[in-house]
Amino acid sequence: MRCMIRPIILALVAMILAVTPCSAQATGHVQVKFVKAALVVGGGGGSGTLIYRGRHYPFIVSGFSLGMSAGASVTWLEGTASGIREVNDFAGSYTLVGGGGAWAAGVGGVSMRNERGVLLMLKGPKAGLEFAANLGGLTISLR
Repeated sequence: MRCMIRPIILALVAMILAVTPCSAQATGHVQVKFVKAALVVGGGGGSGTLIYRGRHYPFIVSGFSLGMSAGASVTWLEGTASGIREVNDFAGSYTLVGGGGAWAAGVGGVSMRNERGVLLMLKGPKAGLEFAANLGGLTISLR
């Protein structure tokens, strides 16, 4: 009896793996360069690349911020995009909470989620003269 249980369990696991949909969520890798200027209210834009399921998807990004923010900076962010079912889920409007600072050089990081449930977790070096602790929005458009 015990000899029969193991093959049955293995067969069930194989069947479950075989019926897993191809549209399951996958994690992507994101690289973006963002240029920003701010004095309480800020704005900026940039471009980047989403690497998703082995393919590269260029995108453009624009955004605003409101809060404790002053200065100008260039930030190179890198991280992950999770919750993607198909590549078009990546594009859209993101709400963000982030912070960082730079005095010639520094670090920055953001966590953002869009209306389709895609979560971006990005961090990276920043150059310029800026201090920021703010809320804002960001729009990503695939090219």
